[in-house]
Amino acid sequence: MAERLQKILSQWGIASRRQAEKMILAGRVRLNGTIVALGQTANPERDRIEVDGRLIQPVNRPEPIYLLLNKPPGVVSTCDDPRSRTTVLHLLPLELRQGQGLHPVGRLDAQTTGALLLTNDGELTFILTHPRHSVPKTYEVWVEGHPPESVLQAWRRGVVLSGRKTLPAQVRVLKQQSSRTLLEVVLTEGRNRQIRRVAEQLGYPVVHLHRAAIGPIRLQQPGEALLASGDYRPLKDFEIRFLQNQVHITSIEVPADIKERRL
Repeated sequence: MAERLQKILSQWGIASRRQAEKMILAGRVRLNGTIVALGQTANPERDRIEVDGRLIQPVNRPEPIYLLLNKPPGVVSTCDDPRSRTTVLHLLPLELRQGQGLHPVGRLDAQTTGALLLTNDGELTFILTHPRHSVPKTYEVWVEGHPPESVLQAWRRGVVLSGRKTLPAQVRVLKQQSSRTLLEVVLTEGRNRQIRRVAEQLGYPVVHLHRAAIGPIRLQQPGEALLASGDYRPLKDFEIRFLQNQVHITSIEVPADIKERRL
């Protein structure tokens, strides 16, 4: 069956859908010996597909991997960095970061910490990062000062950023200290630096931003220890079912030999 090449490459774990599109635009993908154009289709059963001169075959597709990482500060949410900064893939063992096609699902700012999904399922990444498939994300946000209820209500209703109002958010106070406040903020959208920009605009700048959960996928599940900063674990069955329900993807399995590691 013929499908677009960027979809084929993402399904095979070569790259995320967007990364595959960039590879095609850069002339790195050939179909039956000819450099392809974006949107071109192929049939994996009969066509010869090459990436960087390497023949790609379905039998060579790596097993699907779905991980949750607790990202530390100072680490960038990319596969590689032109400034040679530490990336999230550097936190994984060599056998996972080489030849597996793992990549982060979305991004966290370099100084933002917390929950980040890693997978080699490019189709899952494409769907989860698409605006139509918003998954609620829970953040713990330290801000300067003590925002009054009127400010929290404004945040909940939505704030105009770059000419467009943010979607309603859940915002509640968790604790207060002498000069700062810890808020829990739940968002169903992920605009660029959204929490930092909203907090700044409301007059209570962010001191520290931490993502605690992606839907029910939490760094600390009830009755379990907190996943330490820099550590990762495979997704649990109920977490995978949540993703299946969200994006209507079936037959997602976690390889039994991918164990939780402390790095």
